[in-house]
Amino acid sequence: MRTNLTRWGWVAAMIPAMALAAAASAAGLPRSTPEAQGVSSAALVDLVEALDQKIPGMHSIMVVRHGRVIAEGWWGPYAAEHNHVLYSLSKSFTSTAMGFAVAEGRLSIDDEVMKFFPGDWPTEVSNNLKAMRVRDILTMTTGHQDEPPVSPGEMSAKSFLAQAVPHLPGTHFKYNTPATFMQSAIVQKLTGQTVLEYLRPRLFEPLGIENPVWDTNFEGICLGGYGLRVRTEDIAKFGQFYLQKGRWNGKEWLPAGWVAMATSKQVSNGSNPMSDWNQGYGFQFWRCRHQAFRGDGAFGQYCVVLPDQDAVVAITSGTGDMQAVLNLLWDKLLPALGSRKLRSDHAGQSRLHHLLKGLEVPAPAGEATSPIASKVLGRRYDFPANDQKLESVMIQAEAGGSEVVATLRIQGIEVRLPAGHRQWRAGRTAFPAGLLAQFPDEPVAGKFAWVASDTLVLKACAYETPFHVQLKFRFDGDQVTLDREVNVAFGPSKFPSLAGRTKAPR
Repeated sequence: MRTNLTRWGWVAAMIPAMALAAAASAAGLPRSTPEAQGVSSAALVDLVEALDQKIPGMHSIMVVRHGRVIAEGWWGPYAAEHNHVLYSLSKSFTSTAMGFAVAEGRLSIDDEVMKFFPGDWPTEVSNNLKAMRVRDILTMTTGHQDEPPVSPGEMSAKSFLAQAVPHLPGTHFKYNTPATFMQSAIVQKLTGQTVLEYLRPRLFEPLGIENPVWDTNFEGICLGGYGLRVRTEDIAKFGQFYLQKGRWNGKEWLPAGWVAMATSKQVSNGSNPMSDWNQGYGFQFWRCRHQAFRGDGAFGQYCVVLPDQDAVVAITSGTGDMQAVLNLLWDKLLPALGSRKLRSDHAGQSRLHHLLKGLEVPAPAGEATSPIASKVLGRRYDFPANDQKLESVMIQAEAGGSEVVATLRIQGIEVRLPAGHRQWRAGRTAFPAGLLAQFPDEPVAGKFAWVASDTLVLKACAYETPFHVQLKFRFDGDQVTLDREVNVAFGPSKFPSLAGRTKAPR
């Protein structure tokens, strides 16, 4: 049945005027001491220390209680002003766009998916494909056994509809990023706007999300299931928006009825009581233990909402163990969310403040130079043909030796990684990080150190992404041995050693 707009109290024509009014007053979330919101600073110290020590690749955390930020920190070189790739946390934003479109009467969740793309049907249309409805792409129950093509160069409505649908839609949960892309494609088909453009006056501007960026496929359609970048506080605002059931600054933007459906268990996805991936799935939101819900993305991008505790947690990271992060939230934070204000703890607040200000991605430790530095820096080392497509490497000293730039030529692409000794040095470069992680022009920051007289280690963070790369160069005469590893990847994270030689005279 098509959505009853009057029942939800929604007037689509008011959106532009409301957006302008809200944008004018949009600001950051208010700040508060933890104790004023019923949380001890000591408990937050315990949480942050545990994340720092037990979760490799933490990038940021923001804890919001009763609508106020009570803890926020970034692991340098990550910082508050920088966007961060969300990967599948993007899905929750895309389903929000679908919610607006449904509320505006543009479609129903019971509409057949095929009807929006009459020119993209396969030659043979199965009964299961005919039966697939919008609610099935929202709940990851499309009926697919195998996920359709997911790369930006292949993913399209045509490739999605061409995929076999062996299961009756609505009966088989299968995580399916192209299903989210189809939501993005439907919004664009109906509105003539990308999801990014469509959400600006309805979500981003009201919440003060200032510089969202969303990658597109080869047709110019936002990827939907991934590709969105926003700041950590933007994630927290998004969670608070859902915690407030679609209201912001006293106005209802997204109908509360949609929020309730989107964040409740629409389908079952497992039976393990200890897994936060087995608690049910809504409209592009995961149900969690402890009656919480969340959006999340690969390598640890989280928007966790705890309605019973009136709290939101935003996290960005580059970790391979996403359940471990949630376990720490349940073990360390959940018991600390008290129901009453606490007595002010100035010493605890000071300790928390200094801890959060001093967070940093681990970097190589050692000397700024080496006795062999003048012999090996500034020379190009060439590599024979190899599976990593690495052609050459050159490391050049700058700023009197306190900084270096490593230039790698990989499959014809020049990758320039700047690094400082004891200080992060920033720059921009291509940053290839494997499948679904090819970044042609990315902000990066690096540190280096000579860890032995013959060995230089450089670590570079693409600080709007989850990815770090560490390069270990060991020099021996006219030869260099390079060991390369990344913190996380859609594939191998460590690569075989490669040996190159310099042609420069000694």
